[in-house]
Amino acid sequence: MFEVGFTEIILILGIALLVLGPEKLPKLASQIGRWTGRARAMARQLRQQLDDEVTLGASKPPDPPVRRPPGVPPVVPPEKTDEPNPP
Repeated sequence: MFEVGFTEIILILGIALLVLGPEKLPKLASQIGRWTGRARAMARQLRQQLDDEVTLGASKPPDPPVRRPPGVPPVVPPEKTDEPNPP
């Protein structure tokens, strides 16, 4: 995506110090750190859930084929129509 080098970080911190002042900057940095931690935790949880779903789907054995006794025809579901059922 994009990279932020050391000089860019120093420049951003200097501008933030000028705009916010020394009283509000530590509070803001703490809040941003918490938000970043929460975002990382949510991303980690999402990744774990996706991995679990993929491994669950891959490890599930296929259903065995349905065995019918000889002479019994297969069940065919009725066709859906928009007409109401006759009484």
